[in-house]
Amino acid sequence: MNVILQKDQKHFPKMASIMSSTEPWITLQRDQAACLASLQGEGKEVYSLEENGEVIGVVVLQMNGSFRGYLQVLCIDEKYRGKGYGKAAMAYCEKRIFSTSPNFFLCVSSFNTEAQKFYYNLGFSLVGEIKDFVLEGYSELLLRKTTGSFSSFNPQ
Repeated sequence: MNVILQKDQKHFPKMASIMSSTEPWITLQRDQAACLASLQGEGKEVYSLEENGEVIGVVVLQMNGSFRGYLQVLCIDEKYRGKGYGKAAMAYCEKRIFSTSPNFFLCVSSFNTEAQKFYYNLGFSLVGEIKDFVLEGYSELLLRKTTGSFSSFNPQ
């Protein structure tokens, strides 16, 4: 799998389509237009995940601000799930984030128990719960993986 930083937006429609056709975006009522909008904005690093020239997933990192090192999106096309692509993408994200920050943050929906298990198995810990954040009736769970405090951080 290749992880490719998108310098233009040519793959954004395909990436938004992959997102909007799967959980958690279905339950969160995020259609293709909303998913496309979530790929845009300052401070975002948008990556396509590609296999044999085909876009099979998307990663969006927020690398600025107080929560720099925030994984906004990780989505693998359903037909490619369970084959190690998510774990490989997370390894890439971890390397990228820990090169500039001692903290790797992400949110996972309270109903998305498979994703929670995935992140906990990768060493993430629950920081807190944000109730009714995206959609009323559901929480987002803030998770963190860390190498230490900012005061002792040495960029890699």
